[in-house]
Amino acid sequence: MQLEFYKYQGTGNDFVMVDNRTDFFPKDNIKLIAHLCDRRFGIGGDGLILLENDTESDFKMVYYNSDGNQSSMCGNGGRCLVAFAKMLKVIKNIATFSAVDGLHHASISDDGLVSLQMIDVADVKVNQNYVFLNTGSPHHVQLVEDLESYDIKENGAKIRYGDLYGKAGSNVNFVNQVDENTFSLRTYERGVEDETLSCGTGATAVAIAMNILGKTEASSVNLNVEGGKLTVSFEKNESLFTKVTLKGPAEFVFKGTIVI
Repeated sequence: MQLEFYKYQGTGNDFVMVDNRTDFFPKDNIKLIAHLCDRRFGIGGDGLILLENDTESDFKMVYYNSDGNQSSMCGNGGRCLVAFAKMLKVIKNIATFSAVDGLHHASISDDGLVSLQMIDVADVKVNQNYVFLNTGSPHHVQLVEDLESYDIKENGAKIRYGDLYGKAGSNVNFVNQVDENTFSLRTYERGVEDETLSCGTGATAVAIAMNILGKTEASSVNLNVEGGKLTVSFEKNESLFTKVTLKGPAEFVFKGTIVI
């Protein structure tokens, strides 16, 4: 069987996209999905995303990490899926879609920037050296010195597999402040088990965490990720963050077929 696929990337976070509106894809085949995401023996990607029909919205997002397992929300993947849906003419410039963490609203501009509304965030745990919160996926946020030379894979894995988060683990973000409303971050992603060039839910978590810590008073925060730039905006009412929006580019890379 030949599988038609599309490759998209959002600030270097790359995904294999499949139009599964006819429900043909073998969704429980973990080995196959991991193979398709493999950069040496497959297509290559941080994850695989299925676009499916949905009765309550424009489409449904089904997301898999590169290890082949279905996972929690992926912000950059959601933004790329909106661009994919527009290319397929499922939507025009406005979308509502369902994902594992609920309904999301999004828009795409003529220059390819996708704005994606994330879930509201109320439960932010501030600890002595780190902040933990869930922005659709769980995130550990930690300020570090010398971010450029910091060993993200080694230190991220220690936290991800450590006693702090148990078997489920957490994504881990290491952060450095650039100016009053700009932060640089590098992210270790569970499921990929390595650093990725960008993480949308991670950027969202960092923006909220830095506001909670008093590092910025801005309601629109600029995030420098390894693969480019993202912006996270929100409204804050005491400890509740609403209208949380992740904005950045989502770009088509190539289309192809692969035998499965």
